[in-house]
Amino acid sequence: MTRTTPTRTAFRGLPRARLLAALPLAGMLTGVLAACQGPLDYDLRGQLGAFNTAGAAQTATANRPSPDTRGLISYPSYQVAVAQRGDTVSDVAARIGLPPAEVARFNGMETGDKMRQGEVLALPRRAPDSLPGNATAGSVDIATLAGQAIDTAPLTSPNPGSVTPTAIQPVPKPQPPKVQAGPEPVRHKVKRGETAYTISRLYQVPVKSLAEWNGLGSDFAVREGQFLLIPLKEEPAPRPAPAAAAVAVTEPGAGSETPVPPSASQPLPEEKVEPAAVKPAAETLPKPELPKPTRASSAAMAYPVQGKIVKTYSKGRNDGIDIAAAAGAPVNAAEAGTVAAITKDSNNVPIVVIRHSQKLLTVYQNVGNITVKKGESVVRGQRIASLRGGDDAYVHFEVRDGFESIDPLRYLN
Repeated sequence: MTRTTPTRTAFRGLPRARLLAALPLAGMLTGVLAACQGPLDYDLRGQLGAFNTAGAAQTATANRPSPDTRGLISYPSYQVAVAQRGDTVSDVAARIGLPPAEVARFNGMETGDKMRQGEVLALPRRAPDSLPGNATAGSVDIATLAGQAIDTAPLTSPNPGSVTPTAIQPVPKPQPPKVQAGPEPVRHKVKRGETAYTISRLYQVPVKSLAEWNGLGSDFAVREGQFLLIPLKEEPAPRPAPAAAAVAVTEPGAGSETPVPPSASQPLPEEKVEPAAVKPAAETLPKPELPKPTRASSAAMAYPVQGKIVKTYSKGRNDGIDIAAAAGAPVNAAEAGTVAAITKDSNNVPIVVIRHSQKLLTVYQNVGNITVKKGESVVRGQRIASLRGGDDAYVHFEVRDGFESIDPLRYLN
């Protein structure tokens, strides 16, 4: 009886030529497997061209800088805009003051494309320092003005009966966006065939950090033509200073004289610390005692001017409505409240802000001949100003819930 080995059994029946060709390959695989001392890297990511991703996965990166109030992150040579929840490309472009079509084309998107919260849009050029404002007047940030009115407006009138014009205080000019200090991140444009994983390996940064910096989804999907910010490496902690040389210690009783301790009979005077003044929460402030309205209405607010609506509400483009009427027509308070601010835009056209509750405000822009003053209580339908003369006899009327604008027709109809 002839005994066969496993090797002979495995290759039995093969032609001689194929057998001779298979033997060297089997020997090579056996040698490779025998040389492995640890677990196998089945996808060989660490073995292709000596390119190892283990170091990239362990590289710590810094957090992305926080955007400003318009969503801008500014660097010396470029800017990016960060989307908010529910934004489209058009919403982001309107907020930063650039044409939506230009921004969409630069990022390989359409103007109506929905964006994720925190998603980054690269800008084709720097955004203007301030928005051109609403159609009624010059550049003035109504949202900032509304926020200032909420913070500073008194809820009670020091002299409710007085109706005297007031000096108009100008709105401070908007400051340009803050440019980030330190190194500037690389802005990578995605090419066809690239993925978040290949880009993270290229720059040796974790793919999770790449997703956090650019607002990628859970699938880490990227699109051709998209711009990605490459996360900056975290600065290493400073090395501790070298220890000081040992100080020679003298024998007890030698060296400097021991100081005399302070007398226990003369203790240090006690310091009286005055408690800091606690500012009451805005919700606990008393509400103003306002006179009753002059007439009843089923609508939440009354029209400030009896005229024709010439421009409707469009969030981000026209944050209110424009109502045209005859020059000199009265402009009335839409609801009872307190005059929170009287200011003017860059064209020296007055603006009146009336506060109705803790956050609800109405804005009357492009008016003249103001008949109320800051801090005064007004009732619904009370005259507060007049329409300006000339071709621009209309009032720009806004309703704001804090910083957010609301369609005024929801309150007027």
